[in-house]
Amino acid sequence: MQYEIRNTLVLGSRTSQLAMWQSRHVLAALQAAWPGLECGIEPFVTQGDKTLDRPLPEIGGKGLFTLELEDGLRDGRIDLAVHSLKDLPVDDAPGLTVGAIVGRADVRDVLVAKDGMTLDTLPTGAVVGTSSLRRQAQLLALRPKLTVRSIRGNVETRIHKALHGEYDATILAGAGVTRLGLDAQISQWLPLDVMLPAPGQGALAVQCRADDEATLGLLAAIHNGEVAQAVTAERVFLSGLGGGCSIPVAAYATVSDGAIHLRGLVAAPDGSRIIRVEDSGSSAQELGTRLAEEAKSQGALELIG
Repeated sequence: MQYEIRNTLVLGSRTSQLAMWQSRHVLAALQAAWPGLECGIEPFVTQGDKTLDRPLPEIGGKGLFTLELEDGLRDGRIDLAVHSLKDLPVDDAPGLTVGAIVGRADVRDVLVAKDGMTLDTLPTGAVVGTSSLRRQAQLLALRPKLTVRSIRGNVETRIHKALHGEYDATILAGAGVTRLGLDAQISQWLPLDVMLPAPGQGALAVQCRADDEATLGLLAAIHNGEVAQAVTAERVFLSGLGGGCSIPVAAYATVSDGAIHLRGLVAAPDGSRIIRVEDSGSSAQELGTRLAEEAKSQGALELIG
């Protein structure tokens, strides 16, 4: 497809250090691909950033971090918005599309704990902070006598709360911790068989207007097709189970020699039962749909309510 190429872009970004890192990372990739491209960043404070006193599932889930940016795209205030793909709802917002999937960092979750404790050494009753039902379910399946308590705030705030506050530990996406250069705070990288990640975790998605062909042309140069295949399988699996970012569903796919391998998980929020499905295929859409149906045949919808 032939695109008209433009030479200026405005990118909308949440104001957290991680969001700004991600936005600058994408702009650097665009400017490397298109020398002379002029870019600016417009800051946004979203409803999710402002409402910090209640758990995410209670106030509407992770879509609360994208709504203001999406409005900015639709009204032309900005041309792009960068999101952690795991935070982006599976259905495109009206008038918008994901124009590029940009690489993928380590998909694993990490434990940050006082005194460098690990999942094995946390004492009975230790308080672990997470607002993710996916993390809560897998954690309690392994250590049912731990106490899980909601925790909110940006990466730095949650790390501080775990090391100096009312929590003994917290679980975070390792990608965000390493992007901020906070690797020294990690007590343990959690193996995938212990903590399967959220669909899309570690990948960055660049959102734009669906009819903005000039911007789509720029984004085509930084799109990673292999990562896109993997995360599409994961997100189709999530969509087949209801699609909400806040339900206890995990998925991770890899691509090798044209084949996609997908692992999926659905859990009861208290960790009392976990359904695991796994298979390979050549179509991300077909594979994600098939494994979602397999999970449903094992009672997945009953587990997530």
